[in-house]
Amino acid sequence: MRDFLVVGGGVIGMMTTLQLADAGHRVTLIERGVCGREASWAGGGIVSPLYPWRYSMPISQLSRWSEGFYPELSLRLLEETGIDPEYRQKGLLYLRVDDEARALDWAREVGKPLERVGADFLYAKEPQAAPGFDGGLWMPTLGSIRNPRLGQALRARLEAMPKVDLREGIAVERLMIDRERVIGVASREERFDAECVIVCGGAWAGQLLETARVALPVRPVKGQMILFKAPPGLVERVVLMDGRYVIPRNDGRILAGSTLEETGYDKAVTAEARDSLYESALRIIPALSECPVEHHWAGLRPGSPDGIPFIGAVPGIEGLHVNAGHYRNGLVLAPASTHLLVDQLLGRTPILDPEPYRLGV
Repeated sequence: MRDFLVVGGGVIGMMTTLQLADAGHRVTLIERGVCGREASWAGGGIVSPLYPWRYSMPISQLSRWSEGFYPELSLRLLEETGIDPEYRQKGLLYLRVDDEARALDWAREVGKPLERVGADFLYAKEPQAAPGFDGGLWMPTLGSIRNPRLGQALRARLEAMPKVDLREGIAVERLMIDRERVIGVASREERFDAECVIVCGGAWAGQLLETARVALPVRPVKGQMILFKAPPGLVERVVLMDGRYVIPRNDGRILAGSTLEETGYDKAVTAEARDSLYESALRIIPALSECPVEHHWAGLRPGSPDGIPFIGAVPGIEGLHVNAGHYRNGLVLAPASTHLLVDQLLGRTPILDPEPYRLGV
């Protein structure tokens, strides 16, 4: 029998599988589609909450632990797979921040580099930023990663690991429970026996746990984004204004996002959202008006109360664990949240107090 069975092949599920396999365990990872093709693919790849001073302590603790993890992981995956996740640490420029004093107080309290900069600095960093600003906030340590390629690299690494059984195209329909203990999962065609099951199903995690009569308050929240085909160097770093952002890639392409929509499991894109994203992007970088929109898509974030993920054992069902509900910060929190869960699974001293993330707290 396999040591662990992970349901859900997003960044959370793949990082969990990688850590367990690195520790010498046999892991089966089951994904209903292709690994890394849902919310992990659809996001922007900013490796920080957008406005970190506005988040609660449980999220901040996970975020601060995760900071700096991606450069090491990116280099590892490039060496092992030949796929470059393109980690970029170029910093973040904030324009028009209403709670600037709160942001600066937070930065001093946690020791985070964040400062008020003038117009000369702002336009030296981003000459194409919208004119007329007298300055902004500057966070030099912020990084971003090309999340679709991160997913490709993680998937390739897991495929090459002998202790990992990667099963795609299998929709798990129910958890199998016997005498208050998980014994595996079942799809329409087959069943997979396991003594330890980890549900990392993102926006679908609640649906699966319902089959075991477990209520998990995780819901889908749609986010739409657009991609501009721009010349390299037009934008060099993440620029954020009024909750919308632009994110450059190494090849010059620029992402603009994103919407927040309570539409259930509907992933359809809309002209209204496209127009809104386009206008927001041009308000940040007017020169994008000369660049074609190459792609427009939507993904489903796993929304949860206050954005705090559920990490740990499911009460009342032995062997069943969950790591879901990261809302807008799946990539941001993935390193810490997966490490925290794996610590508990393997009996290690946890990196953080697990109590705030327990289901039922």
